[in-house]
Amino acid sequence: MRPRDTHRTDVEAGRSPLVDPAEREAYGQLPPPVPHTAAELGALIGLLTVPRSRITTVVVGRSRDAASVKSAAAFTEAWEARGGAVLAAVDWPETAASWLRAARRMTAETPDAWVIAAATPGFVQLARRLRNSTAWEPSRAYAFGSLCDSRLPALAGPGVVDRLRGASADGGTWEVRGRWVTMSPGRTSG
Repeated sequence: MRPRDTHRTDVEAGRSPLVDPAEREAYGQLPPPVPHTAAELGALIGLLTVPRSRITTVVVGRSRDAASVKSAAAFTEAWEARGGAVLAAVDWPETAASWLRAARRMTAETPDAWVIAAATPGFVQLARRLRNSTAWEPSRAYAFGSLCDSRLPALAGPGVVDRLRGASADGGTWEVRGRWVTMSPGRTSG
């Protein structure tokens, strides 16, 4: 049984996809998103435009904090300037009684990829709902560096964010692999 199937079984058994407050507390205070860098935005665009990627349409999802709002807007502007299309822009609060509405809005269209600018606590809740209630596939999702935290896959649970990729402030990239976040440094000149 794949990890996703195990997690789906948890939801079907009546367990909420919401993170238990005690579990969240066990991981400590998660840092808020910080403003993106030009190198980070460039690396994120680079992930989406590697040869043969064929990604032209995206849905952009974001938290409501100032850094995520600015990052999502900068990505949208850069993506559309390259000729890409943003099918929808979806935002969500950091806490909600239900994440189903945001999850449905994220997947109402069928993009080539999803781009995320978010704080970890809210995104974990949304990702659980996306994975359990929609056709969202984390291997088709790309994020800003605010989600590059080893606590992300731990809080999300098995398979929920596996293969999610993103860019970091130094222009490097990262990817969730199982319970791990692996990072590749940005290129340096010299």
